[in-house]
Amino acid sequence: MALPDKVKIVEVGPRDGLQNEKEFVPTDIKVSLVNQLSDAGFLNIEATSFVSPKWVPQMADGAQVMEAIKRREGTVYSVLTPNMRGFEGALAAKADEVVIFGAASEAFSQKNINCSIDESIDRFEPVARAAKEAGIRLRGSISCALGCPYQGEVPVESVVHVAQRLIALGCDEIDVADTIGVATAAQVYRVMSAVTEKVDPRQVSGHFHDTYGQALANIYASLQAGISIFHSSVAGLGGCPYAKGATGNVATEDVLYMLQGMGIETGIDLDAVITTGQWISDYLQRPNASRAGKALVNKRAAVCT
Repeated sequence: MALPDKVKIVEVGPRDGLQNEKEFVPTDIKVSLVNQLSDAGFLNIEATSFVSPKWVPQMADGAQVMEAIKRREGTVYSVLTPNMRGFEGALAAKADEVVIFGAASEAFSQKNINCSIDESIDRFEPVARAAKEAGIRLRGSISCALGCPYQGEVPVESVVHVAQRLIALGCDEIDVADTIGVATAAQVYRVMSAVTEKVDPRQVSGHFHDTYGQALANIYASLQAGISIFHSSVAGLGGCPYAKGATGNVATEDVLYMLQGMGIETGIDLDAVITTGQWISDYLQRPNASRAGKALVNKRAAVCT
């Protein structure tokens, strides 16, 4: 299959990237991060989540973030909503898209929320129905689609089943997520090909973590399978909770650098993203996890001197 000419990047740094930070990131920093990413040209940004502050204290200021950001015309601002209370918060905050999630791993579902995969998806029916009635985009994320920390291998049929269930709920888009970053290219191609036999590939996205350094290869395999939507996190924000110290989300700068080199259009200003990635890394006082970002920042410094 020919590779797509254009790809949509969903920037997840402000939500998925920051949610596990131990020190609370001030609201104005979160707002500035979203605004800088908006200015860089992203068509979809995960801005925050409406979850219980007890479980995710970092996202306790979700309403304030959504109220303060500058909304760029044409950009979809997404929020994670695990239940109706979260949806009501998202609706009040004028979110453009709400995100629900279910695991493809039965062991993961039982271990984390003490119910089966199908039961977990059933719980989202009220949220899905309310989103449709309110005219809000609905996205469904399939976690542990390519490997599970508890059961290991995840059957392809399970991923396809969850994708079909989420589409039946009315999801406009489905994320196939390698939550622990263990997948390799051939496996990704098989899974994506199986999913897109049942779901329109234009509704399927790839969400890859770079724990084992395979994320870019897995994105390329997805491109070969006809996928043209990918998630990434500026400066590689976000760690893998199942591999201490490991890289989490694939860095946006690395994805953009690869796609740019392949002549695939994204509509995103790579230089602006590099600046933002270094800014947030400096603020958090940690090394920039993007290889392309670090290299290009160093190249800028060499030119300046």
